Amino acid sequence: MRISERLFGFLGSTPNWIGLGMASIVLVLKGMGLVGTPGLGLAVMGYVAGFVAAGMWFGFPSFTGPAWEALHFSDEGDAREAMERALHGVRGLTQYNPENRLPGSLQARVLELCNALEALLQQWERSRGRLSLENSFDARRIAIIYLPEALNAYLSIPASFARTRLLANGKTALDTFDETIVELEGKVCELADDLASQDAQAFLAHSQFLKQKFGDNELSAAAALNLPSAKDKIS
Repeated sequence: MRISERLFGFLGSTPNWIGLGMASIVLVLKGMGLVGTPGLGLAVMGYVAGFVAAGMWFGFPSFTGPAWEALHFSDEGDAREAMERALHGVRGLTQYNPENRLPGSLQARVLELCNALEALLQQWERSRGRLSLENSFDARRIAIIYLPEALNAYLSIPASFARTRLLANGKTALDTFDETIVELEGKVCELADDLASQDAQAFLAHSQFLKQKFGDNELSAAAALNLPSAKDKIS
């Protein structure tokens, strides 16, 4: 939130106006000669008293933006650290769920997507396979940019509007965000399957190598010596 927006937010807040009203009353009394020299001090005290009382009743003005405004991350540096930092922020804000803007089912889905991304990151590190340049870029961007920005944009919409008003696509913001999560879930699952398939192929190739290296040699040696092979012993 820019400094000018914070300043205008403070000036337009209820506690500030009530504090100014209390101070103005004292200044008017001083102008009428009903309050002597201590009038200025009393005006300041009146402002403070009015500001505090109104703040306790209506809520004090905030000098920081909404929680979701801090949900911006940079896709720079170490991929793991950047992804973990972004996922930690998304998970924390989703669990906080300001003003219950996320229905329980959608809240759980977002948290599950965070878990799936963390699992993908771990799988990525230990996998013998490799993601293509495009897929590795997508994985980073989903965790660091796409998911945080989608959550940020959705939470900035008033809850009643997000759940009831139709957008240009003929769907509510809630339905649109739900579809976004489905798309991201599908891509993460695709990336995980890609790595798993590569690992399975590597495992199969290694097994075939061992079979070719030891299986046939064992059978040939057993036949030459007229001895039972390991397979014959097992059977």
